[in-house]
Amino acid sequence: MTQVLFDLDVLRSFSTGVALGSYARAADKLGRSTSAVSAQLKKLESQAGTPLLRKAGRGLELTDAGHTMLAYAHRLLEINEEAAAAMRGADLEGWVRLGLQEDLGENLLPGVLGRFARAHPRLRIEACVARSAELRERMALGQLDLALIWEVEGAEPLPHTERLVRLPLQWIASAGPEAVEAPWWAERLGAGPRRSKEPLPLVLLDAPCPLREIVTRVLDRAGIPWRHAFTSASLSALWAGTSAGLGLSARTSFGLPRHVRVLDRAGTGLPALPQIALAMACAQAEPAAPVARLAALLREAVRDSVGVPGPGLVRAGGVSAAA
Repeated sequence: MTQVLFDLDVLRSFSTGVALGSYARAADKLGRSTSAVSAQLKKLESQAGTPLLRKAGRGLELTDAGHTMLAYAHRLLEINEEAAAAMRGADLEGWVRLGLQEDLGENLLPGVLGRFARAHPRLRIEACVARSAELRERMALGQLDLALIWEVEGAEPLPHTERLVRLPLQWIASAGPEAVEAPWWAERLGAGPRRSKEPLPLVLLDAPCPLREIVTRVLDRAGIPWRHAFTSASLSALWAGTSAGLGLSARTSFGLPRHVRVLDRAGTGLPALPQIALAMACAQAEPAAPVARLAALLREAVRDSVGVPGPGLVRAGGVSAAA
């Protein structure tokens, strides 16, 4: 049987077209003619032995095989980039001091550390997982080279900051079956048949916590009484309290554990919560090569996790038929 060797250049054209929503735009981005990109797609489908795209209205959409091929294309291109980065930074050595908040550390750090270590085995990362106030203080004191921090209103701005993504805050409830079958919050908010006079129980981090202030301010403006049912300095303890049904919490949907869930506000009377931005702060305007490389990996991991379109990421919806 003839061995199939997929061309990385062809895979890049394929994934770029999906990410941009148009193979005509992909051709412009890659510096190719549309006919050349079309020829590449035909070659890829021939090698795959099955259609990867099908007509959908005026555009195209991925087939099941196309989705599978796209996932492999991302992996192969990522490995290629990792190998190239390893060669470029083979001689890099030293330390990078990284700061993250707890929810980011649990979800981003393992994958990013693995890629970074494989590409730069002589570099070491000193990670500090802490709350926003401590990370800001460490950045101000020059104790961190790089930090991922949730931006909050009124906080002292950090120098050399890049906003990566904005995400809406969500009401978080237990994912247990009892929480779904018996929506106790409905009575407290007047969405059920009876309205309780008891205040809404909240599960939030200890003060000082900017998010805690945001949530209580939103409830006050909506005229909804509340009480702190469970507080902790630990995010894992906060998830445990929420999972146990002690009350509602509020975070973004980024990195939620399985035993809690985003609450659908429909019919609950809960007010909408604002958006919050995740920012990357660098100690230097022009960071050293190790810091810049780690920043690039973190940037990619964040945008991949939340589905923000970017190089190699999939945009929701179909692909323009123009190719």
